[in-house]
Amino acid sequence: MLKHHSPSTGRPTKIAVVLVVLLVITFAMGSCSPGGYPGPVESITFGTVLLEPSLPLFVAENQDFFVGNGLNVTFKIYDVGLNAATGLVNGEVDMASPVAEYVMVGKIFDSRKIQAIASIDKVDYAFVIGRKDHGIEKVSDLKGKKIGVVRGTILEFQLGRFLELNGVNPADVTFVHGTLPQSASAIANGDVDAVMSIPPFTTSIQKQLGTNAALWSAQNIQPFYSLVLADAEWIKQHPKTVERFLMAMKQAEEFIINHPDEAKDVLRNKLNFSDEETARVWAQNQFLLSLDQSLILAMEDEARWIIANDLTTEKQVPDLLDYIYVDGLEAVKPNAVNIIR
Repeated sequence: MLKHHSPSTGRPTKIAVVLVVLLVITFAMGSCSPGGYPGPVESITFGTVLLEPSLPLFVAENQDFFVGNGLNVTFKIYDVGLNAATGLVNGEVDMASPVAEYVMVGKIFDSRKIQAIASIDKVDYAFVIGRKDHGIEKVSDLKGKKIGVVRGTILEFQLGRFLELNGVNPADVTFVHGTLPQSASAIANGDVDAVMSIPPFTTSIQKQLGTNAALWSAQNIQPFYSLVLADAEWIKQHPKTVERFLMAMKQAEEFIINHPDEAKDVLRNKLNFSDEETARVWAQNQFLLSLDQSLILAMEDEARWIIANDLTTEKQVPDLLDYIYVDGLEAVKPNAVNIIR
């Protein structure tokens, strides 16, 4: 005798199980990076500037390297690295870059608990530009002149050093402090005799002055380091976040090296640079992730200069190694760490 089976009561149960699994997967995908990072996405507020040393950041954003490492990065734009660093110490952002090493030394003297986790660029692009119609043909002619420069930045330090190396006492010139755009306007209008500046402002100044411009490279082949800074306590609480950020920077570095044409497109689109200006960037910048002993030596030199010029009440150079966090970069790119400890 045949037995008649009633519809299986297991079918609805299987469907329910499948739905639960799908819901779990959907939730997991929504809380993880779409780029493949298996953990939760973490948000970072990042202070930066719209200048060429920021290219690794632009590339990481453009190529989704941040997203791929589980980071949701929101940029807050400042005019110069000094103000980005000030935003960091004021709690406006979690990290800041590019910040010149001189600015970091100044913050250290101000007793700020910050650390550098890497340099993302080394650049030699600062120039002193003088007006020939103001009697400036050679560096010694800068004596007694007014020179526009941004206060508290590495440009002010490098201007002082440039003058000293060329036999001009900085006390014998007048520093006129203003923003980069203000300095550019001041020399174009003849309100100052010279300026210490960087691209793209130096490019526009040269075009405006034409043959009336006297031009000198001001860095004496000493590059500026474009540092990534964060609060020391924040780093202590977010060591894996630091590693993921540095992995995104490593990927950006490799992209710039292996895909220069695409990287140049990123720069042109972000900063509205011409082909000529973009070619100059590649000649003057080294977009490499690093922590070098030469960075420490530069910072020590700048600290001594700050002390000698009474720009701090401190009398001793601090132990700058206390302000360098090497663990993150050692985990991501160990051969990029060359600091003697």
